[in-house]
Amino acid sequence: MEAPLLSAGRVRNPPPLSLYIHLPWCTRKCPYCDFNSHQAATQIPETEYINALLADAESLLPAIWGRRVQTIFLGGGTPSLFSPTAIDRLFSGLRALSLLPPDIEITMEANPDSSDMQKFSEFRALGINRLSLGVQSFDDSCLRILGRVHDGAAARRAATAATEFDNFNIDLMHALPGQTATAASTDVKIAIEFAPTHLSLYQLTLEPKTPFFRHPPTGLPSEDTGADIADAVARTAAENGYARYEVSAYARAETQCNHNLNYWRFGDYAGIGAGAHGKLTVHGEIWRDVRITHPATYMRQAAAGTAVAKRNKVSVREAAFEFLLNALRLTDGFETAILTDYAGVTIADIEVPLAACEADGLLERTATHIRPTTKGLRYLNDMLIRFLPTEKSVNRQHTIVLQTAK
Repeated sequence: MEAPLLSAGRVRNPPPLSLYIHLPWCTRKCPYCDFNSHQAATQIPETEYINALLADAESLLPAIWGRRVQTIFLGGGTPSLFSPTAIDRLFSGLRALSLLPPDIEITMEANPDSSDMQKFSEFRALGINRLSLGVQSFDDSCLRILGRVHDGAAARRAATAATEFDNFNIDLMHALPGQTATAASTDVKIAIEFAPTHLSLYQLTLEPKTPFFRHPPTGLPSEDTGADIADAVARTAAENGYARYEVSAYARAETQCNHNLNYWRFGDYAGIGAGAHGKLTVHGEIWRDVRITHPATYMRQAAAGTAVAKRNKVSVREAAFEFLLNALRLTDGFETAILTDYAGVTIADIEVPLAACEADGLLERTATHIRPTTKGLRYLNDMLIRFLPTEKSVNRQHTIVLQTAK
């Protein structure tokens, strides 16, 4: 039987609020991708989709009234497939709804197949001040295995175009089929030649419901080899001035992704767009929702004000686990006070698994902070399982852990 939570109260203070906007179309769906993305037809229905996003955003207003949006993230899919004209209309509509305050971090994801200097210059003029470029690798053979539509030369051209932004990220994957630690480190070194402010270095994982999960590519490295590769890319990033601040995120000073930091600190985020997820604190209770997944159905339902496919209240016990699921990804961990402020529980509620993890060298704590050790970051999933609310939910929640660890 589970021990009762000692502090089953309401969340004391609503956390910072971000806005996530999902633009679901890609040139082609990659075989490892488990995001809600769809291969674009001849033409993306930009006008209809922007209309739906703005209707969806307006429906959020009662739940977030009086709160200031801190960051905005345009994810996908490939948001850079949209025209600057469409993004301009989206931003104008959000500004009219008071959801686009000045001087905030606005990130757009882009892929090399939809990247050029002119387009990036126009996006920047609209107020987008951070770009995240999904290169994945500069090696042609790796890109073919991953099913990417660009090659190494296109990746280099896109990285050059990305320098239009003062703050930009390059995404790279490692532990790829047939890849060595040297080859993975070479990818990182090539990326660094373009002087990005941020690097996202994450390991290829075989997600359920993807072609790679059903038919794994040959030559995947063993678990031990994968760990050696991860150590090599982390070392290469550190040696070149990129500090690791999250399991897969590295940045130069003062250039961390504030939007993702809000996720990892268990902040609130409103999600609009087909398949977008949201987490909002309303009257001291935490609610999660998911928008309708298919773009055509989403556009039709958003216009009617019924874009939400599922909404549920997060229990206090679930909130404790979800908080740790996110906060223990950060190398600096978290201040213990925000566990109560944002999740409605106290350290006493999770003392037993905390003490066990500390004894095993997975985390360390002071009177005010808890942070994972280097060992804890390497075995993050194993550590998080100890905080699962019930044995019955292990399979469901373990899936969440794996998806978040990308």
